[in-house]
Amino acid sequence: MNALNKTILACMLALTCHGAAYAILPIEQLDGYKGAKGFLVQTKALPMVDIEVSIDAGDRYDPADKSGLADMTAALMNYGVRGDQGYLNEAQIADEIADLGANIGLSVGGERAILRIRSLSRKDLRERAVKLASAMLSAPSYDVKIVDREKKRTIANLLEAETKPEYVLERSFTKSVYGNYPLANSPTTKSVASLNTMDLLQFHKQFYRSERMIVSIVGDVDRAEANEIMQALLQKIPQSGPVIPSLPELQRSPIEPLAQREQQIPFDSQQAHIAMGMTAVTRNNPDYFPLLVGNYVLGGGGFVSRLMSEVREKRGLAYSVFSYFAPGKDTGIFQAGLQTKGDQASLALEVMSSTIAKFIADGPTPAELLAAKSNLVNGYPLRIDNNRKLLDNVSSIAWNNLPLDTMEIWTKQVEAVTLDQVTAAFQKYLAMDRMRIVVLGAQNK
Repeated sequence: MNALNKTILACMLALTCHGAAYAILPIEQLDGYKGAKGFLVQTKALPMVDIEVSIDAGDRYDPADKSGLADMTAALMNYGVRGDQGYLNEAQIADEIADLGANIGLSVGGERAILRIRSLSRKDLRERAVKLASAMLSAPSYDVKIVDREKKRTIANLLEAETKPEYVLERSFTKSVYGNYPLANSPTTKSVASLNTMDLLQFHKQFYRSERMIVSIVGDVDRAEANEIMQALLQKIPQSGPVIPSLPELQRSPIEPLAQREQQIPFDSQQAHIAMGMTAVTRNNPDYFPLLVGNYVLGGGGFVSRLMSEVREKRGLAYSVFSYFAPGKDTGIFQAGLQTKGDQASLALEVMSSTIAKFIADGPTPAELLAAKSNLVNGYPLRIDNNRKLLDNVSSIAWNNLPLDTMEIWTKQVEAVTLDQVTAAFQKYLAMDRMRIVVLGAQNK
């Protein structure tokens, strides 16, 4: 084991052993650069730095007939770049990352694409990692042969996914909830097969510009070093470009008869899979905390939730049942779900529906509210006990335009939630006659 690997291993062990020592550290706003915003949390506990670039280039920008374009544009950015040292192929990029002992990864969600870097904070290693990531962001090559290879791989994965009930259920539920909003579309073998190098280059040129980026940094760097990192990352990226048409607004799930809201999908599976939900709130909604606390009681609290009590403990209909809110910057949904025996699907759906309906009508009990707030508050340190989790929080705060003291006041906002606030929020944003329902693999209908 060489010296660099020993250093990395020591850092990893220290991260594990001392994670609980993290306190709530302040978020500093960095100097703006080429229209991008930057944020920093300094923590000197480990000689490491975690960096994230959020790009407003998520799946919602996929053209209707080219679903999967945003994913492939990001996924292939580390498969070949044209940097200062000429062309680097995927093997050379992988070797450079391994030599640095760093991690550089790309992912895409509904709203944004994300590039993440984890590196030792030593200046020479950090700068090499940032330089490589900058080349990925600014000059991916999208070689025709690699695009064709990855298309075949993606299509094979999609064909395999088609055999899995979880994938088919989620794809159908997403389409039902999002309606005419772009996120209703999921990649298909046809849409992926239609992609080509020019599509990827055009998407990258259109969306990967600094005015659409936010840089978040957590670790062993000071403000001046963080500003240098941000500038090095974005230096070769154009600041602006042609006007991008606005996305349609995500409309609230409409009131409709049950026959129009419920979808039964035959599927050869051992279990029936059920999903229920509707559009809900964005992360910066003022009712976010009443909904968060209320959902802990309803279906987010695991074995102590209402849904678990009614569905599993009292009736033995499922091993697990859940509910959650998934709020974003511009979109947000509520979803509940379970798996059960095929011949119990109707009863399980009835129990889940009645439990949610009763909670919307009556809200939690005082004891339930107190227990939920206690669990959330006491568990909060586990949400920020290492650099990666801190970066998750900083990134979310920056992306959703939340106050920079959000982490400091999070527990106070939970503690301040009242019974009336929970009930009012659930009645305001959720309604059973708006819930979209997908049942896959049921044998009793």
